[in-house]
Parts: sequence; structure tokens; C-alpha cells
Amino acid sequence: MKLKVPKKDYKFWTSCHTRWGDMDGLRHINHAAYLSYMETSRMKWLYESGLAKGNWEPERGVILASVNVDYFTQIYHPIELEIGIAVSRVGKKSFDLLTGIFKKERTKPIVQATFVMVAFNYNLNQTIPIPSVVHKFLIS
Repeated sequence: MKLKVPKKDYKFWTSCHTRWGDMDGLRHINHAAYLSYMETSRMKWLYESGLAKGNWEPERGVILASVNVDYFTQIYHPIELEIGIAVSRVGKKSFDLLTGIFKKERTKPIVQATFVMVAFNYNLNQTIPIPSVVHKFLIS
């Protein structure tokens, strides 16, 4: 398991509530539900950072290249969650988007994931340089 990033290092926050249907046969939140929570948070981050304008901007976007998820503890429904996002690495055409899920007002992460995002032009079907706004969310 990778080192847990402190809650204070995240730069962008959203929140959500677990749903009844997120539970599995063991009555805890299923591992796949966390990916859904993180995707919703990532889309809010993309819109608010200006990387996704309107419904579609094919000339300047991002595409997911890979994801690595570390699960630290289980949780049970119902619970309110806080989801933090920060950029942990910036390359020329890709960056790592770190996402952590926490119980509301708690500091220990439930889940932490690293999404490798590639700056992408969908019209040309090719990578592009990283937009400067990404650096605003870089962990110092």
C-alpha cells in the first residue's frame, strides 16, 4: 500500500452520501462504488478548473490512461463522504490526479487513488501539452 497523503494536501473538495445500492453482499460499501464517487468528483474538478467547458470541448480535454486504487478501511451505509483532489505529478502531456475519500470531518483516508490523466485533443485524436491550470492544484 502506498503512503497516505495527508488530508491538508488536497486542493479541491466535493462531498457525497453513500447510497443503499452501493453496498455489497457483505453489507459494506463495494469497492466499485468508490470509483463512481471519485469520477463524479473528478468531473466537478474538470468543470470548475475550466478543463471541461459546456458539454463537450474536443480540442482541449483529458483522457484517463490508468488508475491505481488503495483501500485502507471499509465503511457502511449511510455515511457522508468528503472527496479531495490534488495533482501529485505534472509531465509534458500527462499528470497524476490524486483523489482521497474521507469520512466527513475525519483525517484518515478510506480510499486513495492515483489517476494518470493525459491532455488530449479529441478532434485530432492525439495528446497535447498540459494546460497551465493543472499546476494550480499541484501538491507543494
